[in-house]
This record gives sequence, C-alpha cells and structure tokens, in this order.
Amino acid sequence: MENKETFEENLKKLADIVLELEKGDVPLEKTVELYGEGVKISALCRNQLESAKIKITEEK
Repeated sequence: MENKETFEENLKKLADIVLELEKGDVPLEKTVELYGEGVKISALCRNQLESAKIKITEEK
C-alpha cells in the first residue's frame, strides 16, 4: 500500500473520519466505508511511525 501523504496529513484524515462517525447520523453503509478507510489510514500512520522509529534508532 503506497502512501504519499505525510503522517500529519494522514492523522488529519483520521481525525476527520472520527468526527464524522461521532456525529451519529451517518447511514450504516457510509459508517462501514468510513470505518474501513480509518483502519487503512491507521495502519499507514503506524507504519510511518515505525519507519521514523527505525531511522532514529539507526542514527544513534
């Protein structure tokens, strides 16, 4: 899964999804779609953090 977005951009997208879901008036199909997108973005953020951790560790 290639991602050209920065960590901050992905985190913002994830926050936007959470806000949308918290409204409570999202239809079920849209909720499932947003949840799936959120899971993917969360994995991307986790990978970006892990990559940053590796780079920092290697530089020490």
